[in-house]
Amino acid sequence: MANHVSALKRDRQTKTRTEANRANRSRVRTSLRALREALAKGDVKAAQEQYRATVSSLDKSVQKGVLHGNTASRYKSRLNARLKAMAAAKA
Repeated sequence: MANHVSALKRDRQTKTRTEANRANRSRVRTSLRALREALAKGDVKAAQEQYRATVSSLDKSVQKGVLHGNTASRYKSRLNARLKAMAAAKA
């Protein structure tokens, strides 16, 4: 347990940041799950709308430092490829 005033403050700051990071990570994972489910159902219109929301949440998580930029880019690239393939198959 922290004993110094500065260590106590650091403990409080860590708890606050941990909660914020957990919330952001959860938001991203939920969005990714929703998009994958929309892709699995085969609903192109819903998947496209969910893709926009997912890309937004990924970009916000990069801004907040929750995800690395390259990780978010990789997710976006792979999901967009799946979306395009599904749209092409339906057309």
